[in-house]
Amino acid sequence: MLEQLRRINRQTRIQYGLMFTFGVLCILTAFAPLDESIRITVVGTLFGFTAGIWIAHLVQVLGRAARTNQTDITVGD
Repeated sequence: MLEQLRRINRQTRIQYGLMFTFGVLCILTAFAPLDESIRITVVGTLFGFTAGIWIAHLVQVLGRAARTNQTDITVGD
């Protein structure tokens, strides 16, 4: 498994690390003994960061796949 993680490009590893970090912080904050309004605000913000990074990663992967497969597209007459 470590070998598979080493083969992933640097940007993807950073994005996965950030998604994991913000996700864990989101879960920890959800169970933290904080005032309810503070807890809701912090969890929502951390979840927003996590979802934003995930969407950015998805767009990046799809863009890379589209550029890679662009040469495979043939136009019929």
